[in-house]
Amino acid sequence: MTLIAIFFPCFSFFLRGKILTSIVCLILQITLIGWIPAAIWAVISLQNSRADKRNRKLIKAMKARS
Repeated sequence: MTLIAIFFPCFSFFLRGKILTSIVCLILQITLIGWIPAAIWAVISLQNSRADKRNRKLIKAMKARS
């Protein structure tokens, strides 16, 4: 998924269900100058999504333990 985020940033958002963000990213990556910020944005967003999922899992485990 990280490689998709680097080479095809708009598809990374689209595959995760963020349609509007995908369209904005596609508009940004149309130019070569905008491709690098779009790729960075997609990778950071992917990492944040993974961290949020991990945090939700930890919170759920802590609540179950209490």
